[in-house]
Amino acid sequence: MNYTEAVEYIESTPKFTKKNKPENTAELIRRLGNPERRMRVIHVAGTNGKGSVCAFLASILEKAGKRTGLFTSPHLVEITERFQIDQTSVSHETFTDAFVRVKREIDAMIADGYAHPAYFELLFAAGLLMFEEAGVEYLVLETGLGGRLDATNLVERPIACVLTSISLDHMEYLGDTVAKIAAEKAGIIKEGVPVVYDGRNSEAEQVILSQAEKMHAPTYRYDDSMCEILAKTDKSIDFMLDCSYDKTDTAGKLRITVPFLAEYQVANSSLAVMAARVVSRQDAGCKITDEMITEGIRTARWQGRMETVLPGVVLDGAHNADGIREFIRTAADVRERTPVSLLFSAVVEKEYEKMIREICEDMRPEFVVVTQVGGARVVPADTLVEVFRRYTNVSVIAKADVSEAFSEALARRGDSMLFCAGSLYLVGELKKILLQEQAV
Repeated sequence: MNYTEAVEYIESTPKFTKKNKPENTAELIRRLGNPERRMRVIHVAGTNGKGSVCAFLASILEKAGKRTGLFTSPHLVEITERFQIDQTSVSHETFTDAFVRVKREIDAMIADGYAHPAYFELLFAAGLLMFEEAGVEYLVLETGLGGRLDATNLVERPIACVLTSISLDHMEYLGDTVAKIAAEKAGIIKEGVPVVYDGRNSEAEQVILSQAEKMHAPTYRYDDSMCEILAKTDKSIDFMLDCSYDKTDTAGKLRITVPFLAEYQVANSSLAVMAARVVSRQDAGCKITDEMITEGIRTARWQGRMETVLPGVVLDGAHNADGIREFIRTAADVRERTPVSLLFSAVVEKEYEKMIREICEDMRPEFVVVTQVGGARVVPADTLVEVFRRYTNVSVIAKADVSEAFSEALARRGDSMLFCAGSLYLVGELKKILLQEQAV
């Protein structure tokens, strides 16, 4: 089996299976030898920001000289993006070799009466094999959906858990209140394992603290009062983080440069810093200095989240209510310094009319180009134009083809900063276009 065949098989799994009970995935991981037990795992859950926190943490650990694995989702262009070792995606060959081994065990499981693993479960299993084979010491592990019933929650004893901001998303699976969703996310908390969490939502915080108390897990709270923003540019933010509220933390204040223009990355990078300090105190084999932390944050890479891909061109995969709100906040802040413009698309299950109304009211772009993405979930470009024209009088242009839409937006950009947002599908398509152009 080659790489293309492996990917085609994996992409076909939703057609003949569904998410299984944890016991089914546990059996697959057991048959693979429980590779997660030979790595130190930092487990991260939350609604928004968990991928960024994972990227910051992995970068810090790499700067600390540790062989570091990073498991995240979704991917934007290639499935191998989900598996990084020292901030580099695994090769096609490495991925295929791991998949073949997993497929062998799946076939044996099915013969024994077990269910076929679902898409994410299969990828998680393959990832564990790849990380073990590469000699990964520390694995930064992002949950897929929720936490309590997520495949990644099979890790029995992480060295730390991190809970990022929690808000309403995937309500059909996780519950229709912040408290219910927080309960699912807090399901990753393990007996005695320290928890670093975003404490800015009191409803979520109450649930997290209750679960942590049940599990005798020490907690470390982040809130905005711990940070003072010192300077902003269109590429980065300098801020001071003060952890001195924690009596066990003698390091005190730390000046940090986060290499993104979005202010929400201040909170995400702060959670990563706090988690790194907790790990350094807990794990005698991992001493992380302030210099390692600041350099790790400064050099972290995370695709598609307020990512500057060309001068004056930013991609952002915000697609739920909180994500769009933070995107608009960032774009409106930039508008105070320079004009802004927008390339937009969305998929059908998202509240795209509400997203568009808020963009028009608060971001106020100079012009808008809309396009369509998402296959069966597509919202036609003409439909998006109609919605935009309910809320703005600026020029709104429809280009169904993403490449044509991007070219149109670039040609019209002038001195404005072009934001491309509304869907991770859009970000992925634009990434493919940029890669193709670089290859020419």
